[in-house]
Amino acid sequence: MLRVEALKALIGGAPLKEFADRHDLDSSYLSQILNGHRNLGEKAAKNMEEKIGCAPGTLVAPANIDHSGEREPAEQSNVAPASQPSRYYRYAVVSSVTAGGWGEAVQPYEPGAEDRAELTDYKAKGPAFWLEVEGDSMTSPTPPSIPEGHLILVDTGIEAQPGHLVVAKLIGDEKATFKKLVSDAGQLYLKPLNPTYPLIPINGNCRIIGVVKEAKMKL
Repeated sequence: MLRVEALKALIGGAPLKEFADRHDLDSSYLSQILNGHRNLGEKAAKNMEEKIGCAPGTLVAPANIDHSGEREPAEQSNVAPASQPSRYYRYAVVSSVTAGGWGEAVQPYEPGAEDRAELTDYKAKGPAFWLEVEGDSMTSPTPPSIPEGHLILVDTGIEAQPGHLVVAKLIGDEKATFKKLVSDAGQLYLKPLNPTYPLIPINGNCRIIGVVKEAKMKL
């Protein structure tokens, strides 16, 4: 049951099919596990961890969650290997970011000064914060797709590389956008996931604020 509860926590409020498509999983298989019609074995849990990109042990040997928001160590088992205790991390929801053109973006709050925060098991490499997506340029007919209303977790401590989803800001202006960083013949672009939107060339006109490490929908 702990594995099922851990899986439910990873899915959060996201629609099941959307979550499954985003991580190349079978939505019917997930539904059977969540409804108790199928067991989530160790091998399947490990494979699911790799596809989702969560910390090793999150599903294979999950921990109990106490009321403080931290996890207690899982009991030892002669079936599943023991994992190191993991934690939830709290990051502020600071503003919205436009997934279309360039939109207004507010600088992150100082730690402890936020009005709203969300939990995740991702431990950021640097200062991190959540942004709410506006617009439809990151809505794609094929996975991955991050529609309007999703929260994205931005880690400012990671060096952006082609292939990363990033938040970028115009130089000299409080404007930001959410796109995929791509490279073509040595030229960097910000690419929308929605194929109806054009590429945005990077030519010294913007800086990368951070790399997006997680996306979820809050209902």
